[in-house]
Amino acid sequence: MITRNTTIEDLVEDYPKSVKYLADKGIRCIKCGEPIWGTLEEACLEKGFTQDAIDNAVNDLNTLHDKGSDHTNPDKLLNIKTIKKSK
Repeated sequence: MITRNTTIEDLVEDYPKSVKYLADKGIRCIKCGEPIWGTLEEACLEKGFTQDAIDNAVNDLNTLHDKGSDHTNPDKLLNIKTIKKSK
């Protein structure tokens, strides 16, 4: 199960569909050419995500990787950019 404390490294290795999802949300990861370290929460906070947006990202990623789910297209999941904290 993916949590706020899941490392980016684990997401890339254990949940490969996460790479496109994260890239679409502005979070670059190892396979995207710009390595980052730390947790999903830390990466989201660096991009200005609200606490609710982080929760939504965690839920989206779990839905994306749920074996019984037909949500194979990350573009159909919640658009986190629409609920990001305004700067």
